[in-house]
Amino acid sequence: MDAIRAEHLKKAFATVTAVNDVSIAVKEGEIFGFLGPNGAGKTTTIRLVTGVLTPDTGTVHINGIDIHRHPLDAKMQMGVIPESSTVYGDMTAEQNLHMSGKMYGMPRALRDERIDEILLRMGLSEKRHTLVRTFSKGMKQRVNIACAIIHRPRVLFLDEPTSGLDVQSRRLVIETIQDMNEQGSTIFLTTHNIEEANTLCQTVCIINKGKIVAQDSPERLKKMFDTTQSVEVSFDRPVGRDLLSGEGILRAEPCGDKWRLYTDNPDQVLKYLIGRAERESIGITSLATSGPSLEEAFIQITECT
Repeated sequence: MDAIRAEHLKKAFATVTAVNDVSIAVKEGEIFGFLGPNGAGKTTTIRLVTGVLTPDTGTVHINGIDIHRHPLDAKMQMGVIPESSTVYGDMTAEQNLHMSGKMYGMPRALRDERIDEILLRMGLSEKRHTLVRTFSKGMKQRVNIACAIIHRPRVLFLDEPTSGLDVQSRRLVIETIQDMNEQGSTIFLTTHNIEEANTLCQTVCIINKGKIVAQDSPERLKKMFDTTQSVEVSFDRPVGRDLLSGEGILRAEPCGDKWRLYTDNPDQVLKYLIGRAERESIGITSLATSGPSLEEAFIQITECT
């Protein structure tokens, strides 16, 4: 059974159709990545699927439950982490968790047990009695996530969960997503971080201009554009662009202290770079090839639709 099934969703705001005949099926137990450029319809879709908005047409089922006919039953199956924090600043971290647990019908003893466990996991045990309004953005997001998972939801929706977070908070969020999935939760992840989707997701779905334009595993999406590969190279001193416009190089982009060279013939580029560097007495400090990236596939798919 699909954990999430949305069929033929459509939602218009005045003259703008934000979501246009969108159908999504998410298998039970998978991490499903939902990508798209700004204004593509991602947030509207997630609001439709979680029951925040009612579609003009279409249906949504969560673990087989129609969310618009039986909204309470469907919402008890899921946890939702929106893009903007929904925690209460004038309550402590522990009070926020207790309130969330009560809303899901959890008895006090079970709430106490889960709160201790989650606060420890999220690195907030020492801040449990501190008002959330004094927290940093990363700490507020940790409380936000803790509130969404206190009842161990079978389906977890996350809308840009790591946006703007510090490295430590981002790592905690990623680890929590992986832990929840290992415990059996289906994850629906909306993100702008292409590498995050590539690392976490079994399936990636791309929306553009309100329509689904691609859906497959990250590797198969990348192979749609396997003519574009890259060579990353760094030298022991600065080099001019003339050295990076030789045989087989389609384009060159700076990448930190390295250059990324796009090509359809990496073997030719490697031989050119080694020969040119030797002739001009330039040291190569690192040299690596890679296949097409999910980011490259994303850009080409959205530019073509």
